[in-house]
Amino acid sequence: MRNLFLIGLTVVAAWPAQAQEAEVAGLTGALRGCEEWVLNPASWMDGPAPFKAAVGLGDRMDLVAQIDPASLPPPALRQANHYWRINSTPTTGYVLVVSDQLPICHISGGGDVDFQPIVEAVLSTSDFSSRWEQISVEDRDELRSTVFRSRVDPKFSATVTRAQSEGARRDRAQVLVTAIREFEN
Repeated sequence: MRNLFLIGLTVVAAWPAQAQEAEVAGLTGALRGCEEWVLNPASWMDGPAPFKAAVGLGDRMDLVAQIDPASLPPPALRQANHYWRINSTPTTGYVLVVSDQLPICHISGGGDVDFQPIVEAVLSTSDFSSRWEQISVEDRDELRSTVFRSRVDPKFSATVTRAQSEGARRDRAQVLVTAIREFEN
């Protein structure tokens, strides 16, 4: 009985680490999907399968017909949108919104875990900083917005908004990313 109790404690102790790992993978994949969609349109021109394969999340990522209105991008970016649901855990995940007419993407994420440390973990990786350069940071109320510019295409920028610190409200989207490539004239 004691061994069964210790195994149970080990599983419970490992769950937060596994959940955080899944959330990091989900956000990393959503960001990769955003970049792939905007910077490599050939990945989706022949349908969703090549794009989904390029993102690399497998069955955790699915094209869906509709999403909660809270996950929609700003109104000006709501043209010819496609919605990708990324499940990280049974109760958390991300929505990636892309457009086949505008060079944009929008990511929202939320669930029953604190996303703030997850977002910070992803933004501090060498993989992320090799692709994105930080331009500015603005704190307002309880939120922090950071603007990044793509190192691959300087006309492509992303604003990442999340809580300033751990333990923030969980009754709203906990991370928002809006990325836009400047239109060519």
